[in-house]
Amino acid sequence: MATDTKTDDREGLPPTPLNACMLQAFEWYVPADQKHWKRLAKVVPGLSSIGVSNIWIPPACKAASPQGNGYDIYDIYDLGEFDQKGATATKWGSKSDLIALRDTANEHSVGIYFDVVLNHKAGADHTERCKVVEVDPNDRTRHVSDPYEIDGWFGFEFEGRGGQYSEMKYHWEHFSGTDYNNENGKKAIYAVDGKTWSSAVDTSEKGNFDYLMFADVDFSHPQVQEDVKNWGVWVSKELNLSGMRFDAARHFSERFLKDFIHHLDENVPQNWFFVGEWWQDSAENMHKYLESMDHKFSLFDAPLFYNFCEISTNERADLRKMFDGALVQTMPVNAVTVVGNHDTQVGQASFVKMEGWMKALAYAVILLRIDGYPCVFYGVSD
Repeated sequence: MATDTKTDDREGLPPTPLNACMLQAFEWYVPADQKHWKRLAKVVPGLSSIGVSNIWIPPACKAASPQGNGYDIYDIYDLGEFDQKGATATKWGSKSDLIALRDTANEHSVGIYFDVVLNHKAGADHTERCKVVEVDPNDRTRHVSDPYEIDGWFGFEFEGRGGQYSEMKYHWEHFSGTDYNNENGKKAIYAVDGKTWSSAVDTSEKGNFDYLMFADVDFSHPQVQEDVKNWGVWVSKELNLSGMRFDAARHFSERFLKDFIHHLDENVPQNWFFVGEWWQDSAENMHKYLESMDHKFSLFDAPLFYNFCEISTNERADLRKMFDGALVQTMPVNAVTVVGNHDTQVGQASFVKMEGWMKALAYAVILLRIDGYPCVFYGVSD
């Protein structure tokens, strides 16, 4: 019987470095049973053993309701610690459970990325009188009314927290707009009179896409800037964070975000990872944003995701064009590659059909390709 005497070409060389892999450790439809932090803590050892290096956790701050996923954010300083908005714990669990997850992740060398929601606030404690102008929903730079007063949900007192961690209260002057007049029930996009939308946002749609939902936070206000920067340092130290995912990055000031990141670098120096949600099928707009952020930032590769969907549903799709227009093709260091996320699930705003057989192949592509930072999704997209 012949024996293969061929030697390993890599004999004596160090092992190939492991590629980083991120897990989005939640989905939109997780039960609101306040047990998710416990679920994650149980699986962290196994995740570490198969090569997951970081987990992206959902917004851990108090939402407007106990069932809220955290994108309807109420209090950034309440991580499930105070009796506010109908519960002490968040949908995901209590702060003590979150701290236990942190400790388990640290023990197994798994980093935690925090889902940061800064663009807006929801669930105000009371209304406030405020002068506004209505704007065209398709061109937010165009006023469609004269200034007049509304009764808007702008008052945030955070009484359940009692000033712990931050004494800041939010009132109408800390916001740039809202979408509801409690006086007559009228829904519209209202810009606070005397203010302008931030110019440091996406302007490729709606004239200016600063306003997204709820009470739109005004990051030109010095008190807002100070409070949010202080929160960034506080939450980073509380949870020993390795990185942050910024929700709705298209919709709030990139100038402030750069200042926020610089403040973190100065006060919590480490090898931070930052990624933003810029969910748009345009790598060109992504390039401009990344350049404005001095490339110390990443974005989810939405164009690649849409290419996967096209291949999945078009029998004449050309596989040679899989990476055409993808962020990972042109700026691989800044690309986080995905096959789905909580916003692409059925019933969500960015849902697009991708067949199951394609998902397996797409994961093989992003996990085995040297370029890009692959992110595996906890849930299913259909």
